[in-house]
Amino acid sequence: MSTAAPLLALSELEARAGGLQRCSAWARLCDLANRTPALRELLARADRSRAMVHSAAGLHLDFSRQRVDDSVLAALMQLAEERDLGAWISHLFAGAAVNTTERRPALHMALRNTGREPMYAGGTDVMPLVNAELERFLGVAEGIRDGRIRGSAGGRITDVVNIGIGGSDLGLVMAIDALRPYSAGNIRFHFVSNIDGTQLADLTAWVDPETTFFIVCSKSFTTQETRLNADAAREWLVARLGENAVSSHFAAVSVNDPAMDEFGIAPALRFRIWDWVGGRYSLWSAVGLAVATAIGRQRFLELLSGAHELDRHFATAGHTRNLPVLLGLIAVWNQNVLGVQSHAVLPYSARLQRFPAYLQQLEMESNGKGVLRDGTPSAWPTGTVIWGEPGSNGQHAFFQLLHQGTARFSADFIAPARSERAEQPDRHLAGLANMLAQAEALARGRSEREVLAASPDKTGAKALAAQKTHPGNHPSTVILMERLDPRSLGALVALYEHKVFVQSVILGINPFDQWGVELGKTLAGTMQVALKNPASGVGVPAAAEVIVRLRGDAGRSGA
Repeated sequence: MSTAAPLLALSELEARAGGLQRCSAWARLCDLANRTPALRELLARADRSRAMVHSAAGLHLDFSRQRVDDSVLAALMQLAEERDLGAWISHLFAGAAVNTTERRPALHMALRNTGREPMYAGGTDVMPLVNAELERFLGVAEGIRDGRIRGSAGGRITDVVNIGIGGSDLGLVMAIDALRPYSAGNIRFHFVSNIDGTQLADLTAWVDPETTFFIVCSKSFTTQETRLNADAAREWLVARLGENAVSSHFAAVSVNDPAMDEFGIAPALRFRIWDWVGGRYSLWSAVGLAVATAIGRQRFLELLSGAHELDRHFATAGHTRNLPVLLGLIAVWNQNVLGVQSHAVLPYSARLQRFPAYLQQLEMESNGKGVLRDGTPSAWPTGTVIWGEPGSNGQHAFFQLLHQGTARFSADFIAPARSERAEQPDRHLAGLANMLAQAEALARGRSEREVLAASPDKTGAKALAAQKTHPGNHPSTVILMERLDPRSLGALVALYEHKVFVQSVILGINPFDQWGVELGKTLAGTMQVALKNPASGVGVPAAAEVIVRLRGDAGRSGA
């Protein structure tokens, strides 16, 4: 493991969650915040570029534009030791109940354990169950791809529709977009998540029910958005093909067998998920059936293998060269010491257009907590606002604010070094050049003297010099891979999963629960009663009164 210190019990680690500001490394970091040179000065050091690039699992991370030097890195490593990061990593991989509020392991790494070593949850090796379920859903994926699994009328499946939300949607959309060059060309993939019904209505207006296959992803089979969409899809199918068609056109990932019985899911098309797999960590499980169907068995195994390689790196590499550890520690330095307010994810590949949205759930649902593991309120910021778009589009939209606005932010630039389109290498090279130029400009900025020196019209330039200066000193990391393929995507996703865990350990919070999601769900039921029956006695907020009035007007007009 990454530390040789004695392994503390999980209960003892949990009790130490509130001690961040008492760490000697914390005081050292706060002192260094006022003394660490600006990025322009750091980048002028001759040996910096090579020393600040670290690689593992086919990923290459360039930290040279982060405002860290040897002193900061040493203090961050000390902080990791004082916050027992090595012990937490050991417990994570050992299957201990690191999800302390729900007393569950967080063992999603077992889902991509292509090395097949035993992994334990509650003292039981889970790998026989994981491997059996993997073979089952990969078998169905291949059956759809090669035409062995067909619709009720014998038609070959042409459209696969995933019905889910959150972790049962975002990761799948992201992965299928990212890996489109590897996707089955004779099958279209669609995603239905929103509660308002428009996605499903738009889709069912043109797909053929005889050749459409639905995958319902809901651990409980009661998630409101997913169940409403699934029921509507079922009604649409039954109206066209009859009740008996349901068992041929629906699969489900759930633990609720009675609900699947009632719905009509065939036993061979039911897949398990375990309570030690959180929704936002479930891409690797049967929840990824749509992805496996898109890219096929071998490519899906490569996706798992890339993530597994990064897992082993995280579990065994020393902190000083451990990619998730470095990424997580620097994120804490940026937010909690330097005062960064948000983090931009800027992929320079259109294939990764949904990656920022995927990371929004992964990071903000995981670390968006105001209470520490020991139940006390946090005295320091926890959770970062994540946002972003593909870089080229962003350059012509929000990059103006990044370069010359007053917001304090950090950024990740992500790109494959090689293009998937061999016939157009110069276009890809132009994108990479733009990415590096943006990272350099954000880090170095441009002084008034440089503005004047670059202008042949000194008089005119002086009048606008203040408008053309760039403050710079904005930290960023550049993340590169040789090409965007299943293996590199698996490693990239696992990198961020473990980065989130590193941040949570330093901040003292549980990244594996999401109690904040529940309150809105509870209140939604009350609001629905009020909207359906304003005279029910349920308190109606002002906006609800407007909705009731507008819907009444719409109803009278026949809309």
